[in-house]
Amino acid sequence: MVNFGRIITAMVTPFKADGSVNYEVAAKLAAHLVDQGSDALVVCGTTGESPTLTWAEEYELFQSVQGAVAGKAKIIAGTGSNSTKEAIAATEKAAKLGLDGSLQVVPYYNKPPQAGLYNHFQAIAQACPELPLLLYNIPGRTGQNLLPETVVRLAEIPNIVGIKEASGNLDQVSQIRRSVPSEFAIYSGDDSLTLPTLAVGGNGVISVASHLVGLKLQKAIQAFENGQTQLAIEIHLQLFPLFKVLFCTTNPIPIKAALQLQGWEVGTTRPPLCDLPVEMHKNLEDVMIELSLL
Repeated sequence: MVNFGRIITAMVTPFKADGSVNYEVAAKLAAHLVDQGSDALVVCGTTGESPTLTWAEEYELFQSVQGAVAGKAKIIAGTGSNSTKEAIAATEKAAKLGLDGSLQVVPYYNKPPQAGLYNHFQAIAQACPELPLLLYNIPGRTGQNLLPETVVRLAEIPNIVGIKEASGNLDQVSQIRRSVPSEFAIYSGDDSLTLPTLAVGGNGVISVASHLVGLKLQKAIQAFENGQTQLAIEIHLQLFPLFKVLFCTTNPIPIKAALQLQGWEVGTTRPPLCDLPVEMHKNLEDVMIELSLL
């Protein structure tokens, strides 16, 4: 059974001044993230601005990151789509590159019912049986909630190995945990809900904040697992302002601004996303100074 670890960073996609992908910085950032506590990286997920990347850019990013961290961390390809046929084609190509897994988002905009969702993920899994798949439930972006009973059915498919749960609903996480095998991984999709998710049987987090505080997040999870609950709570509360400021507006606008403050040449976001407003930028800077991140 594949183990993606506790901290999976949903990695940003660096851009040059002309808006093209900066593959060199992507490789450097990937290596840095692994050195700073990431067990695995999601490449071309929501944080990686997948909606405005071409498939050709995505495949080149997969290979750049693979070259930088292969053997040191798992690489998970964001190859989901709201077209089942397109998701299968992209996932098959990721499998041929030898990546470690795929993150499959709930189809967005077309809002399939639960039967359609089941059929969608089942078809991708069957087309790529050798590649471990993580489901990704984020109803705030997709307009549809992947219900626990559907997740339970999907967990019976051998290469569907876990879920990124970003519904913000801990009852839903609890329902999934009590109904799926223990080896089925449940990752928080929200940094601020990592500790509560662990408390109801989760395995870790697919994180944005780990770009900045990966080692501290590892320390918090290890403390929780070792029964040092108070230490885990202390780290959670210390980092809580960062968790919130990184989502003061649409992700990944704040995290890219934060990385730029640290000197990373990740560029801005692609339209229709935009720059972080001045007041939010000041709040972000203040939080980073308080946490000695600048």
